[in-house]
Amino acid sequence: MNYDYEVAIVGAGAAGYSAAIYAGRSGASVAVFDKGMGGGLATEAPEVENYPGFKSIGGVELMEKMKEHASQYAEMRFGEEVTDIEIEDDKAIITTTRGKYNVGAVILCTGTEHRKLNVKGEQEFAGRGVSYCATCDGFFFKGKKVAMVGGGSSAVIEAIYLKQIGCDVTLIHRRDELRAEKALEDEAKEKGINFIWNSVVEEIFGDEMVKGIKIKNVKTGEISTLEVDGVFVSIGEEPQNELAKKIGLELDEAGYIKIDEMGRTNVERVFAAGDVTGGVRQIVTACAEGAKAALASMKVIGKRSPY
Repeated sequence: MNYDYEVAIVGAGAAGYSAAIYAGRSGASVAVFDKGMGGGLATEAPEVENYPGFKSIGGVELMEKMKEHASQYAEMRFGEEVTDIEIEDDKAIITTTRGKYNVGAVILCTGTEHRKLNVKGEQEFAGRGVSYCATCDGFFFKGKKVAMVGGGSSAVIEAIYLKQIGCDVTLIHRRDELRAEKALEDEAKEKGINFIWNSVVEEIFGDEMVKGIKIKNVKTGEISTLEVDGVFVSIGEEPQNELAKKIGLELDEAGYIKIDEMGRTNVERVFAAGDVTGGVRQIVTACAEGAKAALASMKVIGKRSPY
């Protein structure tokens, strides 16, 4: 069978780059498709301090290093979104915003997207005070009051980042303790970040820009108002599983793609890796999953894995 590419990887994040390296080094022709410019949500991390080999490195810098490495083994097709996938006995047909390609195997590394608060004013003020990326937008709020909504490690890391660039930060969490690493919580408190516990955001309000939020105490039901210039939301992610649904991949109850230990899905020729498969959703595990999925994909295109 003549393929345009033996392996098509959808998504250029840590999992996608890792898959590209391992598939390319196994002798396959590889293309990586990404609707943007690659990197995924990892590019939003101000500092990555738990990736082996780097005591501390910016998310953008780490992803650029991975992109440079993967580009030696695969064709990078940035700005080309995959809109459909059809699976046939001897091939998969990839439809993108630029054309169609016959491929031998598909590895879905589509990642996740930010979960929304789904409250009044959130959509209205998106880009006008509501943000899901402190690294991207924090600079515009230097010297201003901002709220960070969330209680995980990502939320606390971003709150610390906002504080160190000159924002007055209040972190709002629905419980009475954080889910973040203890070391991060300690650092946040040392840096003077304010905390509002057992509370959720009920509404975001303003005029041309955000002026404040209404907060509900989940234990007492009391409603209070906090004047802020910006609202940063970090309450987790949801899987980008639209393609998975189209081709009938089995998903778990949260919508993440089910895979075996080598990244195989329930559909022949289709593999998955990284955050879209759920689990701990860390850069290091995404890389490992991408590597395993790439090696497993060699069998369906008639190649041997060198490992």
